[in-house]
Amino acid sequence: MTSKLPSAKTIFVIAVAVVIALNLYTLVLAYPQTYTPSHGITPSAPILAKDFSAYYMGAWRLWHNPSHIYTSGSLNDGEPVILPHPETYKYLPSFLLLVSPFLSLSYQQALTAFDIVQFLMLPLMAYFIYKILSDKPLAVTFIVILIALFLPLPFPQWGFSPSYYWQWGEGQAKVFITFLLLLSFYLGWRGKPVLSGVAFAFGFFDPRFGLLAIPLFVSYNRKNLKLASASAVVSVLLSNGMLLVSGIGSGFLSMVFSNAVATPLFYYSYIPLVTLSALIAVNFKEEGRAFGLIKTKSRPKNTEKPQKD
Repeated sequence: MTSKLPSAKTIFVIAVAVVIALNLYTLVLAYPQTYTPSHGITPSAPILAKDFSAYYMGAWRLWHNPSHIYTSGSLNDGEPVILPHPETYKYLPSFLLLVSPFLSLSYQQALTAFDIVQFLMLPLMAYFIYKILSDKPLAVTFIVILIALFLPLPFPQWGFSPSYYWQWGEGQAKVFITFLLLLSFYLGWRGKPVLSGVAFAFGFFDPRFGLLAIPLFVSYNRKNLKLASASAVVSVLLSNGMLLVSGIGSGFLSMVFSNAVATPLFYYSYIPLVTLSALIAVNFKEEGRAFGLIKTKSRPKNTEKPQKD
C-alpha cells in the first residue's frame, strides 16, 4: 500500500502552527525584558517604564483624572506608582476604553496579561488573512501570514524577530491594532459593513496605520461602502467623544504637535506597517476596482440565435 502525501492545506496549517510556535519562543525570550526599565530600542533615550505604562496610566487617568491623560511623567496625586516614570500616552483616547479592564490587575500583572491576550490573537489573525485571501494561491497567503505573525528578521540578542521581541518586551499594542484592522477587513469580506466599521474605528487609535488601511477597508466593503463608512465615522466620533472634555482635547493637540509628529517607526511598528503593505500589494486589482481605477470587464452578450435541431 502506498501512503498518501499530506495535502497542501495540511502543510499550510502545520507551517502556520510552526510560525506561531516560533513567536511563542520570542515571547518567552522577551519576558524578562518586561521587568527591566531600560533605554528600550534607542540607547540615547532616557530610562523609562515600558511602553505599556502609557496605556495603563492613561486608562487610570481617563477614569480618575481625565484632563491629564496626555501629561508626561508622574503626578503624585494618588495614581499608580510606575518606576522610574511612565511613558507618555500618544494615541486617540478610544484605545483606553479597551485597556481599562486591565486596571483590575497591578501594573506588572496587567503588562503580562496584555501580552498574553495579544499572543492569543495570532491564530485569529492567521484565520482572517486566510479567509480574505481565499482567492489567492496558498503560497501567497502564507507569506502574508508569516509577515503578520512573525516578521522574521534574525537578530543575535532579539531572537528571530526583533519586531515581536520588542512588541512583547515593551508591552506594545501593535498586534492589537493589526488584529482590529484585519477583523474589520474580514467582517467587510463577510458582508457585515456595520461591524466592519466599528472594528475599523477602534483600530484607528493610531491614525498612521488607520490611514494606511483605508484602501483595504474600501476594497473589502465596496459592496456596502456607504454603510461601512458611516459606521466607521460615527464609531470614531463616539469612541473619542471625550476629546471634547476640558483638558483632554487640548492635551491631545499639544501631544500631537510636540511629540507624536516626530515619533519614529520602531521595530514593532513594522508589524502593522508591513502587514498592511503586503495586503495592499496582493489586493492591488481589487483596490483598483473599488476606487474605479480598473474597470471590470463585462462579458459580451451572445447575440447569435440558437440553431434549431
